[in-house]
Amino acid sequence: MTDLLQDLNVYLVGMMGTGKTTVGRLIAQHLQYGFLDTDDVITKAAGKTINEVFAENGEEAFRNLESDVLSQVCAYTKLAVATGGGIILRRRNWSYLHHGLVVWLDAPIDVLYDRLAADTTRPLLQDADPKEKLRTLAAGRQALYSEADLHITITHDETPEQVAQKIITAIPSVLKSNISLN
Repeated sequence: MTDLLQDLNVYLVGMMGTGKTTVGRLIAQHLQYGFLDTDDVITKAAGKTINEVFAENGEEAFRNLESDVLSQVCAYTKLAVATGGGIILRRRNWSYLHHGLVVWLDAPIDVLYDRLAADTTRPLLQDADPKEKLRTLAAGRQALYSEADLHITITHDETPEQVAQKIITAIPSVLKSNISLN
């Protein structure tokens, strides 16, 4: 598998609550890669939580930090990278993501809502109707997420280990088709 990847980073994209961080750690372990969560890097660089960045500086400032972090991360190899759900919103971020293999974790809104209902750390869900907010965000981002190299649909009863295994199993078919184009 690592021969096929040729040290390419694996970038996990998708809505908040899809399990990008948990699955990313499992992928990294399986591939013997490093693991990085762009949100963690942002909080360390900013010296504040994502909520604080949003509250004090706004979403635009957060998206700028996110792009800066991603531009630096893509210079490295052999990483599994969990990205923030909105990283796909900026076209320039796709130029960074395409330095690796992009995997879209896709889960139904009900699954996301169940996972996030008690989570107060998500600034975009600080809304009167968080489930509707999730629907709106997902609808607005779906076309962008669909640009990923690999689309993995997550069901309510799948464990992170099962999701990671689906990714590992699917990677060779995507890379073979990409390699044959060169």
